[in-house]
Amino acid sequence: MKKIIAVVCAILMLSVSVVACTASNKPAASDQTATVIKIGATGPLTGGAAIYGQACANAAQIAVDEINALGGLQFELRYEDDAHDPEKAVNAYAALKDWGAQVTLGSVTTKPALATSQLNFEDNLFAITPSASAVDVVKGKSNVFQMCFTDPNQGTASADYIASKELGTKVAIIYNNGDAYSTGIYQTFVDEAAGKNFEIVSTTTFTDETATDFSAQIADAKDNGADLVFLPIYYQPASLILKQCKDVGYAPKFFGVDGMDGILTMEGFDPTLAEGVMLLTPFNADASDEKTVNFVKKYQEKFGEIPNQFAADAYDCVYAIYQACQNGNVTADMTAEQINEVLKVQFTSMTFNGLTGENMTWDVEGMVSKEPKGMVIQNGGYVGME
Repeated sequence: MKKIIAVVCAILMLSVSVVACTASNKPAASDQTATVIKIGATGPLTGGAAIYGQACANAAQIAVDEINALGGLQFELRYEDDAHDPEKAVNAYAALKDWGAQVTLGSVTTKPALATSQLNFEDNLFAITPSASAVDVVKGKSNVFQMCFTDPNQGTASADYIASKELGTKVAIIYNNGDAYSTGIYQTFVDEAAGKNFEIVSTTTFTDETATDFSAQIADAKDNGADLVFLPIYYQPASLILKQCKDVGYAPKFFGVDGMDGILTMEGFDPTLAEGVMLLTPFNADASDEKTVNFVKKYQEKFGEIPNQFAADAYDCVYAIYQACQNGNVTADMTAEQINEVLKVQFTSMTFNGLTGENMTWDVEGMVSKEPKGMVIQNGGYVGME
């Protein structure tokens, strides 16, 4: 009887041992959730500014997929729709926090970013926005950075470029006085234009509510003999200005900023209206370097269109985060606050090479330093002016 009991006990002990071994070889649930760094973002995936948000989301996902294919550090990306509305962006940000975001790409456009960047700062949740360019997005927020040029930089660079290339002698400006992006560029353009070899002969404005009929603005520019019209605005109103100028037989040169990027893929827009339009942008989809060629090819294959500058900036954001994480030995089990502290140090000390610039650096205010490129639209595409 004793022998039988001993055998039974031995079998039970062996069974327990096998179960224990099996359990020890299976990753715990907490280990599984700590293998991926969660990157959140808000952007206009619907509505009038959806071209920007979709481009950023598409390109950021391409970058995440490429990085994950390398093995090692893994990312998971989640975009929440903010419809270019600050209140919706705040709600979208809350959803990302509930999801467990450890890093963010901020918000795509300026108005929402002004709201969410303050939350990023208060929550010690790192952000680098691809395209929200107002200075106030990063000002006073040590953990919020920009991949795009700031509005003042665009205004200054545009005035310098127009002057150095002698693109016009009498300049008209049409800007949105209810938009922080547009007014920021306008103000620094005017300041920089003082003493240059051109004269500002017409300055007119509009708001989002009046952005349908530009006859008064166009008439003022034409009557004052403007041979170049500067448009520090987004592509939607710009498309109407181009159309209405053609309707009245007014054909000056047009010079825009990065918000114009997207006009060629705007639904219902005749691309021939944009022929000859000039703008400053950090990205040229027609560039022949291997990095750009591969990105453009992959983007076209997945989404059926040529990526714009917003897409390239978002792609660079993800890779900059990846480089900073590697340099700072970031791991997926770190908290958002811990990652935030590491990335702040890395971004203010590292040099980054991406699609939108070589040897990029960031100052302590979160502003990027990189060179813009002059582009002109020809035959439905962007061509370098250099």
